Amino acid sequence: MFFRGRQPEASVWRRFRAGTDGFSFVHEDDYYAAHVTANAERVVDLFHALTEHLPPAVDVALEDVRSGLSWKGENIALPDVREVIARMKSPLSTFGGVEFAVYTSEDQLTLNPHLELFIYARTDQWFYILQGKGLEERRMVRTRSWRLKRTEFAPAPDLVQVVGAAAERLALTAA
Repeated sequence: MFFRGRQPEASVWRRFRAGTDGFSFVHEDDYYAAHVTANAERVVDLFHALTEHLPPAVDVALEDVRSGLSWKGENIALPDVREVIARMKSPLSTFGGVEFAVYTSEDQLTLNPHLELFIYARTDQWFYILQGKGLEERRMVRTRSWRLKRTEFAPAPDLVQVVGAAAERLALTAA
């Protein structure tokens, strides 16, 4: 049941967020695309939260840009993927440098190495979901001004270990 009217109270993160939190949303010929930017912790939290809107089985692609290793898997149980993302939140938001894509034939959520979130979908449902998460639509969002090459990411052995464990936990195969 849908209720129209007064917007829900602003959450704590919304009151204290940076002015750069927001998303752009465009409609291309056969898909919709959203680009979400916020602080590192918020983007990783959003990535985790938004996966709950995916079907029970998803495909996964994971790449550690520091080591150059990448993995893929198909028809993985969504609760397992969400658990792995939850375990990776802290090191991922601290160090970045990992591309994590969760997708189906209809939707794709990708967290890039620079901790920006991209969503591609066949429908415009993500526009309303993002608004419901308290993000504001913008005509254009600023991408990260710092672009690092694989060799420029600071060493993060803890993150490399967590990414390897995630690939193992999800039974991903080397790509």
